[in-house]
Amino acid sequence: MKNIITIQHTQSIQHTNGMIGSWTDWDLTELGKEQAKKIGERLSHELGEKKYVMYSSDLLRAKHTAEIVGEALGIEPTITEALREQNLGEAVGKSKEWAHKNTIVWMKKIDDKPFNDSESMREVWNRLLIFLNQIMESDDENIIIVSHGGTLSIFNPLWLGLEVEALNKCSMIGNAGGVSFMCENAAGKRIISRLNDRSYIQ
Repeated sequence: MKNIITIQHTQSIQHTNGMIGSWTDWDLTELGKEQAKKIGERLSHELGEKKYVMYSSDLLRAKHTAEIVGEALGIEPTITEALREQNLGEAVGKSKEWAHKNTIVWMKKIDDKPFNDSESMREVWNRLLIFLNQIMESDDENIIIVSHGGTLSIFNPLWLGLEVEALNKCSMIGNAGGVSFMCENAAGKRIISRLNDRSYIQ
């Protein structure tokens, strides 16, 4: 049975400067670094001697969060592009103001692409599905995933076994520094027992 902890990266520079996150490689702010340190310290006390493996997006804000948390837990993160935020194509590197003025279509449906060369939610789902299948087939029972808000909002219903079309009707998005806990029970059902717990950064 799998036990999965997901961590949404802590405050990064794009949260403070009005710029798009997506595949732009922003680092954490000083507050974000402190938040990541708090998450690591509190998880260290909570998890005790239980051994975890950690996977992280390769984008700097998530990677840096994972490195700080991993240091507290004695874990070396495995870095993967599979956990990147949704690619917003031509909006990458642009301001949020520019994005609002130049959106082709709002992401209401799973195949909508808001900008030229951007990923749809279905495409993010498909790359996460490959990643999820890999960790489910691995021998690792305890797994920590460090990623991004948009990515984890898609990973959450994917974990629950919903169909991709569910994203047309619901969203399970969190906030920076949110920690979520997922597991399989004895009957093989997948559970999210705690979603977007931000007490870890307080």
